[in-house]
Amino acid sequence: MAVAKVPKFGLSESGDSVEIVERPRGGITAIMADGQTHGRAAKRVSQIVVAKAVQLIADGVRDGAVARGVHDYLYAVRDGKVSTELVMISIDSRTKSLVVARNTHVPVLLRFPDGRVERLDGAVEPIGIREVMKPLITEVPMQPGLIVAAFTDGVFSAGRRYEDEMELDELVSLLTAADSADVQALADQILDRAMQCDRGRPGDDMSVVAVGVTPSRGDHIRRMSVTMPF
Repeated sequence: MAVAKVPKFGLSESGDSVEIVERPRGGITAIMADGQTHGRAAKRVSQIVVAKAVQLIADGVRDGAVARGVHDYLYAVRDGKVSTELVMISIDSRTKSLVVARNTHVPVLLRFPDGRVERLDGAVEPIGIREVMKPLITEVPMQPGLIVAAFTDGVFSAGRRYEDEMELDELVSLLTAADSADVQALADQILDRAMQCDRGRPGDDMSVVAVGVTPSRGDHIRRMSVTMPF
């Protein structure tokens, strides 16, 4: 799993929050939340959402129920007045499957080992607004070469104000050429291209999460690396 993110130009804090958490029965989940508006207010909301999701996952709750639980919590504490777009990508070692849970209008891209790319773009609402909400769930068997890329609206709409909007087909091409063993490179490529479309001044918070499945190295070592500017 790899993450690349940057705040809206002129702001020091991104309204997007991303966390990676281990699943108690084996596996790992990436959680990405895009809070309504920008800056510190949006950050508080997205952090509330991500923190609640982490808690529920750590308690052993399944992804679909996690999304519903987080929605119910946000709806209760903010009286249905604040929305958040939420994506969770899980590698579940118990079921040997990859699971994507969506509550966002932004498509998630899924590349299969044969190079075919599926666009997960079914209509679904963000969490926090309506009293009743359910996520869209996609589950596929784990296979070497499988890649998933998810991104927030800042990436999806990059370049719109310059009439140079990045096409989804371009993102599909990046995914098709990607190496599942180096998804950090893919996340960086997607973010770099989005920033180019916005002339180096992101018009919205931008976040990318990429997940790749590779054959086991056989050493059973888990590795994680984080780089953050100060």
